Amino acid sequence: MIENWSKQLIIQRLLAISLLIILFILCFSVVKFFIVPALWAAIIAYVTFPLYNFFYTKVKLSRNLSAFIMTFFVSLMIGIPLLVGIFILQQEAVDLYGMILHRIQAGYVDLPSQIKEIPVVGQQIKDALWEINKDPEGTMEIIKVWVQEHLYYGKVAVDAVLRNFAKMGMVIMTLFFFYRDGISLVKQVRQALRNIIGNRIDDYIDSVGETTQAVVYGIGLTALAQALLAGIGYLFANAPNPLFLVLLTFVLALIPFGTPFAWGGVSLWLMSQGHTTEGIGLAVWGVLAISWVDNLIRPMVISGATSIPFIIIFIGVLGGLTAFGFVGLFIGPVVLAIALAVWREWISHHKSDVFYKQHSEQLTLEFKPVDKTQ
Repeated sequence: MIENWSKQLIIQRLLAISLLIILFILCFSVVKFFIVPALWAAIIAYVTFPLYNFFYTKVKLSRNLSAFIMTFFVSLMIGIPLLVGIFILQQEAVDLYGMILHRIQAGYVDLPSQIKEIPVVGQQIKDALWEINKDPEGTMEIIKVWVQEHLYYGKVAVDAVLRNFAKMGMVIMTLFFFYRDGISLVKQVRQALRNIIGNRIDDYIDSVGETTQAVVYGIGLTALAQALLAGIGYLFANAPNPLFLVLLTFVLALIPFGTPFAWGGVSLWLMSQGHTTEGIGLAVWGVLAISWVDNLIRPMVISGATSIPFIIIFIGVLGGLTAFGFVGLFIGPVVLAIALAVWREWISHHKSDVFYKQHSEQLTLEFKPVDKTQ
């Protein structure tokens, strides 16, 4: 009787675990498209939550109105630079396409002499330019055929753009609810994790919050400072479309070692156009001013706000970017911060056990009763 009851209990538990696993898989299949937007919304909401709290507690606005104001403000902060960048990029693409077609039809397609004199590939570049200029009509036909054969890639690019715009819309919509219900949601998550892991989960959550805030501020402030310094260099070097270049530099500066590709590319382009002095000056400004900001602000903000070594944050940024994409810039350091917190707790707990054991043995020896029969 007892054996049958235990078997039945085991079968019920297995069925319950199987149903939970199936439910988890189904839920993941439903929400997997929204995971990355939700992560972005959570990061933005957490970093800007003090401003929301100002509207709610100091100005005495309602939760809905405070959340709407913050969501609208963040939408402008993201949307305006994005729209300006897309507009400028579209204009530049149209102008470049028109210029290339005009030069091909005129039989005058050329590159700077510095490029044509590159070892190994320089002669191949000269031969290709000679073939293009020799038969402009044939070149135009080849281009048309190539474009028709590769229209699929254009469709893929459009689909990717539309998908990212949809994700951005999900970020904005989710952000509103994170502002409005964020405190209640965090309390529920804390209680759920406390039921599973125990009270020490509070230290882990605090470590996650500190790391997230420090990483966002460190990366964001560094990228902003580098973009502004690069913009000064672009203005003095008379680079074309400095506003678009500043936006591009800001995006690349979010990635470690990404900034030199921005100002370095502009510097090479200026030198290739015959503006040697401006190009060299921008390169010197980039090495002495722009790139050094990364070595000052990022370690100071991140390591100063947390007790985590900067090298771990740096590895987390690069590893997170490789594993999770752009949002991994912030997820990677948080994951390593949790692992470091667990490691430190384990070391501290182990030291406490050893200390307690040693002192217990010492106290046992000190208070060992004296044998009066001797």
